[in-house]
Amino acid sequence: MRIGIPKETHREEKRVALAPAGVDALVKSGHSVFIQTGAGYESHFLDEEYAKCGANIVYTAEEVYQRAELIVKIAPLTDEEVDMMQDEQIIFSFLHLAVGKKNIIDKLLKKKITAIAYELIEKGEQIPIQQSMSEIAGQLVIQIGEKYLSSDIPNGRGILMGGITGVAPAAVVILGAGIVGFNAARSAYARGAHVIVLDKDLRRLRRIETNISKNITTVAANPSTIARGVKFADVFIGAVQIKAEKAPNIVSEEMVKTMKKGAVLIDVSIDQGGCVETSRPTTISEPVFVLHDVIHYCVPNIPALVSRTASFGLTNASLEYILEIADNGLTNALLNDSGLAKGVCTYNGFCSNETIAETFNVEYRRLHLFSTN
Repeated sequence: MRIGIPKETHREEKRVALAPAGVDALVKSGHSVFIQTGAGYESHFLDEEYAKCGANIVYTAEEVYQRAELIVKIAPLTDEEVDMMQDEQIIFSFLHLAVGKKNIIDKLLKKKITAIAYELIEKGEQIPIQQSMSEIAGQLVIQIGEKYLSSDIPNGRGILMGGITGVAPAAVVILGAGIVGFNAARSAYARGAHVIVLDKDLRRLRRIETNISKNITTVAANPSTIARGVKFADVFIGAVQIKAEKAPNIVSEEMVKTMKKGAVLIDVSIDQGGCVETSRPTTISEPVFVLHDVIHYCVPNIPALVSRTASFGLTNASLEYILEIADNGLTNALLNDSGLAKGVCTYNGFCSNETIAETFNVEYRRLHLFSTN
């Protein structure tokens, strides 16, 4: 199979879809890889490294899209990228179509493109590719929180995360005890912060107490406890995710107005629309804005801050699926792996994800596959 890796251009994305080791595995399995020059530069992977693995270095994104059967990306598709795609191509990426534009869906359907979303692929009870990035984001949000609590930041509260003898540590309040929330709680607790985690799922809260510490305060989430947590926080982390859906605005603007002056609000859910009413997407180069005296950090692609680690993590998590499709063909790969099939959003001109179909009022059809063996 011919596999293409374009250079990412969206939202200052610094990751690359496959590290050289992933390309090496594909080439050794008999496949052709076309990678746009400079695609790995921001992750410190040189064109020469890819060439040594057998990749074909091409000089434009258009050539990648023209020559490949399967496009492997990271960031959601832009209008320009969808326009470059060929009829009946396969796209494998974080797509977040539920919070995207309808015209993107329309173009995917018109071209009969098979769009497979990283964030929807399942393995047992896990979402393996999404999980790799969530682990990174969970650790990074605490570093980010520490940075913006500093006095050298405009509006910063001037608080040491772990406190000192006789002086209380920062209060870190985390809404959502999934992979992001778990890793954020672990990192914040290791730094000595006063950590509070809210979630509706008591099993998730129990996992935090069992695997990190009983000294972390866990709270069943409801409007009252969320409002109290928001008001108490020096750093508030919104880590709410509903699969294939836009994140709900759980934290209202009125709640944000009650926060401490200079508190840091990090909305990790912003890539799915955000779970805080006052959030709006920001970028790596301009990551924050201040509203109601609260520092808002709403970067959709937080793992791109550690692009090399993230690119390795993505390669580790996605390579088996790419090989499965390339070695066995798309149809057989989807038939053999129901978890991979759950990632398919559009197929053969129809929307195969019911939630996305309802969101954009397009025709929904269940995925119907027939073996090509």
